[in-house]
Amino acid sequence: MKEHAHHQGQHDRKEQTRFGLSVSATVHCLLGCGLGEVAGVIIGTALSWSNVKTIVLAVILGFVFGFLFGIIPLLRAGFGIRRAFRQVFIAESLSIAVMEIAEVLVEVYTPGVMNASLTSLLFWAGMFLAMTAGFIAAFPVNYYLIGKGVRHQH
Repeated sequence: MKEHAHHQGQHDRKEQTRFGLSVSATVHCLLGCGLGEVAGVIIGTALSWSNVKTIVLAVILGFVFGFLFGIIPLLRAGFGIRRAFRQVFIAESLSIAVMEIAEVLVEVYTPGVMNASLTSLLFWAGMFLAMTAGFIAAFPVNYYLIGKGVRHQH
């Protein structure tokens, strides 16, 4: 019976570690692609672009910033640029894509957000809601990828 409890304790610690790594990986992803997403929406809004152009720019910048935030620690750890890009592309593409989809859907379907000015509380509340949705959507992806050994926290 003690042996079973011992194994259960190891399993619980492993799950806590996986959960913690998943939170950390999702926050890391949110910092990169969230920054790119917000920057794209700010630029598109400031330039009075259409919603479609603004969203396309936001998604592109979300991926660019997300990849940069993933590549930089690997380069500092001694990875070559090709190896670092390959590792980040494999490990983070799905997480970033899911996060971007959730963020864009919230931005588009929250009434008034895409037409709000940069000084509007509605604009910033919409960005906060979008980032929250992105985190919630990407967390299970990161949890799964970490469990499969595809993704790890840098």
